[in-house]
Amino acid sequence: MAETTLHIAGRVYDIRCRDGEETHLAHLANLIERKMRLAQQNTPGLTEVRSLLFAALFLADELNDLKREAIGRQQSLALEPEDEPTVRALESLTVRIEKLRERLAAVTPEA
Repeated sequence: MAETTLHIAGRVYDIRCRDGEETHLAHLANLIERKMRLAQQNTPGLTEVRSLLFAALFLADELNDLKREAIGRQQSLALEPEDEPTVRALESLTVRIEKLRERLAAVTPEA
């Protein structure tokens, strides 16, 4: 386990994380800090707790938009009934490629 220090809203938080995640957590803390500053700029006089609440709401709104966008893309990529013959052909080719790979692995000495 690794330890890292995050700075959010003028406070210091020492937390544990998986090894190698320190930079990622610092990036996330920076995102929270930026959203908090945005909330404070748009609504002066917010308490620290309300600033963090608005930061969380901003981030949740962005996440929600991204999820909706991803769902829309998945739906646009959904197969149509006329795609079924193509899917079957690709599945057949996949099986053939896998069989060829197995044959090659059987005759190719490992290095």
